[in-house]
This record gives sequence, structure tokens and C-alpha cells, in this order.
Amino acid sequence: MATEKKSFTMRMQPDNFEKIKYISEHNKRSIAMQIEFLIEACISDFESQHGSILISTLPKEDL
Repeated sequence: MATEKKSFTMRMQPDNFEKIKYISEHNKRSIAMQIEFLIEACISDFESQHGSILISTLPKEDL
């Protein structure tokens, strides 16, 4: 199945990995989907405090 999602390598401390794995299993999500959920919550919180982030205004190298 094709996807438009960008992939990247992520490194984290072993304890954090085990904890996010535990949380993702509790929430019946994959680790990747749990991390994406948390990122989306962080973005939403940031935008509620600072306003919407307009993707078109970001420099091309940041996209």
C-alpha cells in the first residue's frame, strides 16, 4: 500500500523506548503510531498557544 508519510531514523534512550512500547501496547497501537499520535498532540498544543504553523512559509530544506 502506497503512503505519503516520510520515513526517518530515530534514536532514543533504551528506557524511553521500553516505556513508549509499553504505552503503545496499552493503547493497542504500534510504536510508530503511538509516537505519531504524541507528535500530533504536541503540534496541536503548540499551535493552540502560538497559532497555526503555515507549511508554505517554512524554508524548502525544512520540508
